[in-house]
Amino acid sequence: MYWHSMNSGEVLKKLDVDPKKGLSLMSVKKREIKYGKNKLLDCKSKSLFKKLLEQLSDFTVITLLFAAAVSFITSIIHGESDYIDSIIILSIVVVNSIIGIMQESKAEKAINSLKKLSSPHTRVLRGGKYQKISSENVVPGDIVFLNTGDLVCADARIIECSNLQVEESSLTGESTAVEKDENYICKSKAHIADQKNMLFSSSSIISGHAVAVVVETGMNTQVGKIASLINCEETSQTPLQEKLSNTSKILGIGTIVICLVIFALSFLQSTDTLEMFMISVSLAVAAIPEGLPAVVTIVLASGVRRMASRNAIVRRLPAVETLGSANVICSDKTGTLTQNKMTVVEIRGVKGKESFKSKLGDIVLSYGMLC
Repeated sequence: MYWHSMNSGEVLKKLDVDPKKGLSLMSVKKREIKYGKNKLLDCKSKSLFKKLLEQLSDFTVITLLFAAAVSFITSIIHGESDYIDSIIILSIVVVNSIIGIMQESKAEKAINSLKKLSSPHTRVLRGGKYQKISSENVVPGDIVFLNTGDLVCADARIIECSNLQVEESSLTGESTAVEKDENYICKSKAHIADQKNMLFSSSSIISGHAVAVVVETGMNTQVGKIASLINCEETSQTPLQEKLSNTSKILGIGTIVICLVIFALSFLQSTDTLEMFMISVSLAVAAIPEGLPAVVTIVLASGVRRMASRNAIVRRLPAVETLGSANVICSDKTGTLTQNKMTVVEIRGVKGKESFKSKLGDIVLSYGMLC
């Protein structure tokens, strides 16, 4: 709905609300059922078992577990008690998984704690009476009152305002306050930064005061749309993960092929089958760098601690390496990363004599955290 392209009277009529009385109790209940709570929805949190499976899904880890199991079985068949190789391999895998799960859990707790920073209460007009309610209970059509220092709890169309200035850097990237005007009418496709008759969720009132009617709540707000993009975005592999995955596959497949060849030669030479099987397994264990996952985890965990000391929250360990692999970061003059798209069109040399078309494509920067 293009609320910004309507005057305040049309908006109030569309939402069926009297600006002098607000919504009735019956209307509020109906709209709560229709629109739900005014809050951002989260992706369903992963269970501990699913997190563990993700940690063990790496090709190298699977190969190590297979090698450890075969080594353990062959030791039992030979009647030996030499389980050192199996224990060491399993210990490395377990430690690596525990570190990864702990780091992800800590980051999720830190991110969830940030959600408490949103506006807890909002002053509204309902049934002709002024009330202070939880922001989660605000519904489309509510008449809200905002003063200097307040956080806007939902997207709203301004009805009245006086010397109103709002900070919207989280959405527009502009650090300077924006002056608002209730009589301003925008084009239907106007950008958020140009919608001077609207207030947006997560923005804050810098000066002045306003009376506004809520038009969108929860995931239907501009912030909610960004949250939907973040929640629905598939987690891609980092450059380090891709390289490790390719290396693991090459080592794993190469090792398996060599072991099969050696094992096959045992039939041609009439060698003891069990002995050759043990040699093949030993070769596989020796060829696979079982210390690699642990070393990578330790290095990334060290990077996470250094980031944490600078107040940066990292949800997944490999994300630390992603920042180091970035070649180009596009931001506007304020340095704020927003949802808008920026395209590298041309890169010029220092002297400006040579230029070439960039093949970098679109670089999309969504406001939020590195995760």
